[in-house]
Order: sequence, then C-alpha cells, then structure tokens
Amino acid sequence: MQHIYVVRHCKAEGQAPDAPLTAAGVQQAEQLAAFLSGRSIDYIVSSPYERACRTIIPLADQLSIEVAVDERLMERVLSNTNHPDWRGRLLRTYEELDLCYEGGESSNAAMSRAIDVVREVLRSGHRNAIIVSHGNLISLLLKHFDDRIGFREWELMSNPDVFQLSFEDDAPIIQRIWTE
Repeated sequence: MQHIYVVRHCKAEGQAPDAPLTAAGVQQAEQLAAFLSGRSIDYIVSSPYERACRTIIPLADQLSIEVAVDERLMERVLSNTNHPDWRGRLLRTYEELDLCYEGGESSNAAMSRAIDVVREVLRSGHRNAIIVSHGNLISLLLKHFDDRIGFREWELMSNPDVFQLSFEDDAPIIQRIWTE
C-alpha cells in the first residue's frame, strides 16, 4: 500500500508567493515535523511558494530528504482581480467545475494539475510521500477522489492540515489525520 500525506502549509503572513510563515507558523512547522517523523517518509514535493517550502523544511532536514519543488502545486488563482464577494465566487467554482473567472483557473484545470502530481508520485514507487500545497488546491485534489468534498470542507481546513491518502488501487482511502 502506498501513502501520500497531503499537507496544507502552516500559518503565513499573507498570500503572496514569497509570504513567510508567521512566528506561530514556524512553531507549527516544528510540530508538523514531529507529527510526521515516524511515518517512513521517502519523498517530499512542495509548492514553490515560500510558506509551503518552509512548512516542510524542518521534517526534510530531520530526514535528510531534499524537497522537490513542483509548480503544479501552486495555489489556484481564482481571478486576477479582487472581488469583495470572492467567497461566493469560490463557492460557485465547487458547483460549476469549469467556471473560470477573468485571469483565473477553473476548478477542473487546477484539479487536473494536482492529480498529475499524485499520479507521478504513485508511479515513482515511493511508499510514503508528502505533497505540500495550499487549501483550495488541496480541497480540489481531495474532491477528485471524493465528490462530496467541496467548499465547506475547504472552509474547515486548518493551517497546517494533513490528509492521508492510502492507495491500494486507484481510489484512495482519505483520512484527515491532523489534530490541532
């Protein structure tokens, strides 16, 4: 059986690609390393965003594993303009998976790039891998395997958060394993 641990980054100082972790986020990254350290991790791949990389570096250093960076794990862009009703717009993209706002990416497009990473990890033969990304993209990745996952589940995610995907065949068993 292969396991993929899907990790949402720790608390950060903003949404920009170079936003660092907060002081609390740095402590969370250490707690996350302790939480995941006994799981025989043999591969780590992360979004290139600073907050994602910094979330997993304490564990990678502890395990002497180099973190692979993959652009496909970047946060999904909803739109290139700010809208006061962005939450309502986001909700609609869980209901209409091909809906794409100006300068943004549809749920299906974002889901597809995240699932491509999962498939590559599964084909690689790694037994216990970690994928580090962002809330919206993670919720879409999980939705691919369980259509019941949507906006509400995204809202309930924490920073950090960890989901274990256990693959025996094509469809994984999904468990939220992080407890705050």
